[in-house]
Order: sequence, then structure tokens, then C-alpha cells
Amino acid sequence: MDIEKFVLNETSYFGEGARKVLPDEIKKRGFKSVLVVTDEDLYKVGVSQKVTDLLEANNIKYTVFHDVKPNPPIENVLDGVSVCKDCKADLIVAVGGGSSIDTAKGISIVMTNPDRSDIVSLNGVSNTKNKGLPIIALPTTAGTAAEVTINYVITDPKRKIKMVCVDEHDIPIIAIVDTELMASMPKSVASSTGMDALTHAIEGYITKSKNIMSQMFSMKAIELIYDNLAEAVNERNQEAINKVGLAQYIAGMAFSNVGLGIVHSMAHQLGAVYDTPHGLANAILLPTVMEFNGEVVYEDFREILTQAFHIDAKEFTKEEVIKTFCECLRNLSYDVGITQTIKDIGVKKEDFEMLAEKAMEDPCKPGNPREVTKEDFIELYNKAYNL
Repeated sequence: MDIEKFVLNETSYFGEGARKVLPDEIKKRGFKSVLVVTDEDLYKVGVSQKVTDLLEANNIKYTVFHDVKPNPPIENVLDGVSVCKDCKADLIVAVGGGSSIDTAKGISIVMTNPDRSDIVSLNGVSNTKNKGLPIIALPTTAGTAAEVTINYVITDPKRKIKMVCVDEHDIPIIAIVDTELMASMPKSVASSTGMDALTHAIEGYITKSKNIMSQMFSMKAIELIYDNLAEAVNERNQEAINKVGLAQYIAGMAFSNVGLGIVHSMAHQLGAVYDTPHGLANAILLPTVMEFNGEVVYEDFREILTQAFHIDAKEFTKEEVIKTFCECLRNLSYDVGITQTIKDIGVKKEDFEMLAEKAMEDPCKPGNPREVTKEDFIELYNKAYNL
């Protein structure tokens, strides 16, 4: 048996109101000054205040950096580093979705590895020397699992690419998955981030580097999301929200260690070029790409259909497996209000070749179970456009 490695964060808390553990964790670990990293919307509507109120009540010194942008650019990280230095923070508390936590990770790494302050050199599998400034992550979306992964994504606006940075030195020391924070998400965010988590789980299940442990996590995440996402989004059922919140974390445990595939390769380009929300891009592309990948992983699809989607697919032909699997994905996406084509989000046909060229260079591409060419990418974008 080959030697396999799994990296997870030290400590995690789950459940409604889990944020209440934050002050004790900060104090017992001896941190003195906190940089809270969040985005403007969460700051304005008072979601991040649910965290800072705890810091104030416990006399913990903090500074808020609330300028995080969607698909955060390099400038976001550099601005955050400047604020972090000014307030002499020894801990970062990230409150938000993937954008906030990813920005926090970038700040964390540059604070302890100043030779990487260009940010561009962090792209891909990193060889930073030092662990980042400690991070405690409180996700407000049930999708990215950034609180448990060794990945973060920063946009380079000049080159119009998303840099996928992979670094064991950036993983938060504590993840606090407080589903009360997640319950405040607008429907559009809840649906797209939930489908993002499903994409993580499915791509993690079929990636070239999959193993017994990663597939165990991925399968459970797929089942929880498939069973609960519609109710979490449409009915705001708290128990369903709790289960989706847990599922996205479980999916992160898997894909952080085994990688993803070309749904992400293609989605990253839509985010970089059109500023499309990442989860929305994944949700639209997922069925089209799985139809392509099904030619080589239809037996994995059969397992998912049987174990997670509760469909007896044991006697299905290959074609029936692929068709049924992709229909299930489209139906769930439709049920939670996701638009079905990339045409609807402003993607231009004349950009397909440029998008395909960028996707060919994306760090997630090598993990895809089926080999893919530039021409394949163009055809996949075309299919996702013309549905």
C-alpha cells in the first residue's frame, strides 16, 4: 500500500452558537491582539459583529479589516497585511465565506514569509518556509470549506487568472462552524455555496488521487447535501442548514488532501474574467463536466447513485448511470434556484478559446479523472452555454 498523507486542522467546533467558544480559545492560547478579516456586506448587516461583540465582552483587543472583495484580488491581501502590521496582531479571526477566509490565509502567509509579498509567487503548490500567522476561521457560508483546507484562491487582475495557492502552512488552527452565522445567508448565496460544496464532494470522490479515507468523507458529504440542501435553502430549516454546514466541512477534509478536477478549472476562469461568484460557476458547470467525466468514472457514479442519492442503480447500463446522475445534479440545482447555462451569467462565446487556454493551466486540471484537451474545454464551455 502506498503511503498516504492527510492534513487537517487542530481543532473544530460545530453547531448553533459555536462561536461562543472563541474568547476562551483566544485567551488560553495567549493571543493578545486580533485582526478580524471580513467583507463589507457582513460588516454592514452586523454578521461580523456577532463575533466582535464576543471579543469586546471579554476585553480582547481587536481591529477589523472589512474590505474583502468577492474573488479577492492581490491588492486585498496586501492591504490586509498593512493593517495587520499596524495593529501588531498575533492572531487572525476570519469571518465570512471563502473570500474572507482566503484573504486571511494570504495575509497570514505573507506576515511570516515576507519574501512572498509579491503574492504571485504563492500560486500553485507552495514551498513557504514558515507557518502562517495563526488563524481561527468562522465560515458564514456552507460551501467553500476554507476553514479546513490547505488551499486559498487569490485573483490576479492583471493576468485575469485565479491563483490556486496550496500550502500546509495556511490551514487555520481552529475552525468554528457556527450554523447560526450560516442561517443569515441570502437564498442566492446559500444555493450557490451549497452546490459548491457538492462539487467539492463529487470531484473529491472521483479525482485521480482519491483514496479510501477521502472517498469515505466525500460520500457522506454528498449524501448530506443531496438530502438537505433544498430544504436548507427554500425552507430555511435549521436542522437542514446544520447538516449542510457539517457536510461542506467534511467535503473539505477530503478534497483538501486529494484535489479537485476540471469543474474548478473552468469555474476559476469565469470568476477571474467575469467576476462570477465561484459557487455559482461550479453549480452551472457541474452536470456538463460530469457527463464528460462519466465515460471513465461511471462506476463511481453508480456508487453515488446507490449510496447517496438513494437510487437502485446496480443494474443500470453505463449510459443510464451517467444520464441519471447528471439529471439528479440538474434537478437539485434547479430546485434551489440556480440558473442553468453560462449564457445567463454573461459569458461570451468569443471568449471560449481564451477561457480554455487559461483552464489548461489551472492547478486543478491534473486531478481530473479523464484527460482533457483545449478543444475539450472549448466544447464543454459550448455545451454549458447552449443547454
